Amino acid sequence: MAAGKEIRGKIKSVENTKKITKAMEMVAASKMRKAQERMRAARPCSEKVRNIAANLSQANPEYQSPYMRTGGTAKAVGFIVVTTDKGLCGGLNTNMLRLVTGKMREASDAGKAVQAVAIGNKGYGFLNRIGASVVSHAIQLGDAPQLEKLIGPVKVMLDAFVAGQLDAVYLCYTQFINTMKQEPQVQQLLPLSASHLQQSAAEKAQYGWDYLYEPDAPTVIDELLTRYIEALVFQAVAENMASEQSARMVAMKSATDNAGNLIAELKLIYNK
Repeated sequence: MAAGKEIRGKIKSVENTKKITKAMEMVAASKMRKAQERMRAARPCSEKVRNIAANLSQANPEYQSPYMRTGGTAKAVGFIVVTTDKGLCGGLNTNMLRLVTGKMREASDAGKAVQAVAIGNKGYGFLNRIGASVVSHAIQLGDAPQLEKLIGPVKVMLDAFVAGQLDAVYLCYTQFINTMKQEPQVQQLLPLSASHLQQSAAEKAQYGWDYLYEPDAPTVIDELLTRYIEALVFQAVAENMASEQSARMVAMKSATDNAGNLIAELKLIYNK
């Protein structure tokens, strides 16, 4: 009798867990659609800014922005690490942080100091645990990230690069491929390569205007490239949030299915 009562208690406990995971799955599915819409809406903005900056740069080939400076001698690199604020999203953060750790180790082995900016609570906690130099951070961004919250922490890294304190800056985030697939990425953000400012024939026709500069061309180009870099970081955060909700939905669905299987096994044992 005691064994039967214990099994009934386990069944009740797993049923309660199943209700929670099912609710979290449905919430994640709802947030995932909104996050995907936000991600897709952010893409055209950075592309527009890139095209205008590319056209201005080609019109003024004698000027090179400090964001395109190469051959630095600072012997230091920066990482902007984008993770989630919450857990329960499968191996999303683990896979990304494993890749970042490998890149940081490669930089250290090459004799370069490493600095990091943490966007997201999970990455901030991880970087502090491994003893990385975290120069700034942004956490608790919510479900709808605001560019204003990202500009401050990112500007610390941009200013360090312009001042010659960093040789390169890398952007680390999880790219949204589809609902079932998300890939961790480590991309070079600075220096901007010439390929970033290449235009197709159609883009040259669309953006090939003659401009009047106020106050002058170098200032306008630098401001545009700053907006472009900020847009790239915002896009990475939007991609990461879409990946987070997708991964959480899949993880909670798996947990719900596993709970259902466990309940069926426990009921079979109880009936026997």
